[in-house]
Amino acid sequence: MHVLIKLVRGLALPGLLVLLGQTAAMAATQTDNVSLTGTVRLEDKTAVAGAMVTLTDANDYSETVYTDLQGNWRLDTTGGLHGDVRLRVRTGGAYADNTIPVVPGMSGGKPVITVLRRLTSVQEISDQLTASAHAASVRWKSAATQKDFVSQCHFCHQIGNATTRRPRSEDEWKGVITRMQGYGALITWKNDEDFAKTLSANFKGEPIKNVQTFSMHPGLPSARLREWAFGGPLNYVHDIEAGDDGIIYGVDMSDDRLWILDKSTNKVDSIIMPPNGLPLGGDFAGAVAPLGTFASHHGPHSVVQGPDKKMYMTCSLSAEICIYDPRTKKLEFIDIGRDAVYPHTLRFDKKGVLWFTLALSNQIGRMDIKSKKIDLIELPSNGVWRWVSDAMLPSILEAASWFGKKDMHVALSHHKMTGEGRDVLNLPYGIDISPIDGSIWYSKLYAGYIGRIDPKTLEVKEFKTPYPSPRRLRFDKAGTLWIPSFDTGVLMKFDSNRQQFVKNYKLPTLAKNEYETPYALAVHPKTQQIWIASNLSDRIMRFDPKTEAFVAYPSPTRVTYMRDFIFLEDGQVCTSNANLPAGAIEGGRPKLMCLEPNYRSAK
Repeated sequence: MHVLIKLVRGLALPGLLVLLGQTAAMAATQTDNVSLTGTVRLEDKTAVAGAMVTLTDANDYSETVYTDLQGNWRLDTTGGLHGDVRLRVRTGGAYADNTIPVVPGMSGGKPVITVLRRLTSVQEISDQLTASAHAASVRWKSAATQKDFVSQCHFCHQIGNATTRRPRSEDEWKGVITRMQGYGALITWKNDEDFAKTLSANFKGEPIKNVQTFSMHPGLPSARLREWAFGGPLNYVHDIEAGDDGIIYGVDMSDDRLWILDKSTNKVDSIIMPPNGLPLGGDFAGAVAPLGTFASHHGPHSVVQGPDKKMYMTCSLSAEICIYDPRTKKLEFIDIGRDAVYPHTLRFDKKGVLWFTLALSNQIGRMDIKSKKIDLIELPSNGVWRWVSDAMLPSILEAASWFGKKDMHVALSHHKMTGEGRDVLNLPYGIDISPIDGSIWYSKLYAGYIGRIDPKTLEVKEFKTPYPSPRRLRFDKAGTLWIPSFDTGVLMKFDSNRQQFVKNYKLPTLAKNEYETPYALAVHPKTQQIWIASNLSDRIMRFDPKTEAFVAYPSPTRVTYMRDFIFLEDGQVCTSNANLPAGAIEGGRPKLMCLEPNYRSAK
């Protein structure tokens, strides 16, 4: 029988939360593994299903499991825990977290009872809600203005978390909006005024009333989530990749750094890219912030392992393909050239050819990794103003750099003068290779198209998407292309064999008035299930195409903003927590995350 437990967490959940557990004795300052078991119940003895139980060590490495239908949980740590270890139980809505230290002889064979205080303050309850509740509480002047806001103000960080919703005056919001335009937000003069007025009027520090409903699926108690914190509040690790040796690599746009994680030891190292004479900010040397505050010249964005076992990266700020050889520890930099701007996502085809999108110059690139020869394919402009952008943007960026960090690229752009906003760009974004015929497919985030490139003739054909803002798209093995609509929270299904859209699915939200912003998705190579980054509600979403059902894995970290997913041989699903800035993430540091959906069943 399929069991679905609905836990309503908001203003009306009564009672106290009780944790009953046993722990193996351990020295609080030594490196060791820990085995823990426990039970979570309400004061009236009712079991709490789906609660998050987290162990965290002194290095901010953590492991989280979820309680089952009887409120039971078990956690046997994989990696060594360093220094002082603390245990936290978290559930949503009307209960405060409770964190206790794990100390020698803590249990003595007796149950450890931890009581979570029931929140009675409306403000405290409001503060517990995810960003999705606070973002949805904003009352917009029009649906069109809200659409512009979602498109341009959600794409690098959560909106509605404690950092972004703090009270600001209208003038303060104007300053924030000006800074975001320097980063790349394309908004109109009308948006300038409407955004500032609306946000200052709605984010006043006052509590909101919302009841969020969490659905616990049967597979949740079998899962474990591991998180590795590293770097500091300004590090920005975008995408990650796993090598054949199990090592995970993460590219840091803010610091020209390649982070290297050994999951077996929990050790995190890094490799720094030399500036190579590039100006700070690379092609975006005229930008003020946050690009101007990055200590970055190359700006590595995405990473994939090549057939030669090297790590290939799009260096977005310098328009390069950057290559790291794990065996020799050497870096190589390949200039794309030809007015290429902002290489973005990259994939290898079965022949070992590297394909990548160029987001700001409306091109697709391909590189022969032996000869390092790069070809660029010009994509349709889709309108006169987009054609102007394709033709002029490289020159605009170069001219902006002459004035120093003054954001002159914003003043020189035509997106405000025309009132077109983001519609002056196509923004080729996601890319994937068809498993059926080897054709190359890409998405245009702002223009609202997906496109196909014939790998032999290089003929281009584009298709308008039924929902706007197609982001990172991926194939399943049957040739179905799955596409997230970022602005509307819809999963689109496209049959590439028949070349037509066949169905759309709305992502579930925690409350009826909320919305989701799916940033990326990936198809598991074995199960063929779709994993989706739900970046407003601190959840990893999974969609089963056979049952057409969504299930969610809550993240124990508040402010979870995920990018691309990768899959490990042992079944783990990994991603990065790359909210910009990382200082807004709970704990103030970026994280690498690996979910083991079948952790308990494997024990």
